[in-house]
Amino acid sequence: MIKKIAHIAIAVPSVDQAAGFYEEKLGLRVSGRERVPQRRVTVGFIQIGETKVELVQPDGPDAPVAKFLSERGPGLHHICFEVDDIEAEFQRLKDAGVRIVDPEPQSGAGGTRAFFIHPKSTGGVLIELSQKMRDND
Repeated sequence: MIKKIAHIAIAVPSVDQAAGFYEEKLGLRVSGRERVPQRRVTVGFIQIGETKVELVQPDGPDAPVAKFLSERGPGLHHICFEVDDIEAEFQRLKDAGVRIVDPEPQSGAGGTRAFFIHPKSTGGVLIELSQKMRDND
């Protein structure tokens, strides 16, 4: 069951450079940077109420986000919904024939487990489902 929007991810070439705009022009604070080796990205978080904006930087030229940036440029990458039971949601969607990017839920930023739903199953939007595995607020 979906609980809330966990974050909205924006693909950027550099978290540090992108942070300048959000901090200097919008008055928001980019708190922390975290490397997520399973996804080959580094992320920076901006907390806004209960939702986060996640700045996503590829860790190398062959990372999936690097391909996204080269094809589309910086911009909205995906939306993430928080769920109660990541394993149950994964199996339910898989059984329903939904195209899932990941072979199974994986470790994500901020102590989560997550998986992505392919945009071909969602009408064009990359959707991530995640579950908090530890308190990451």
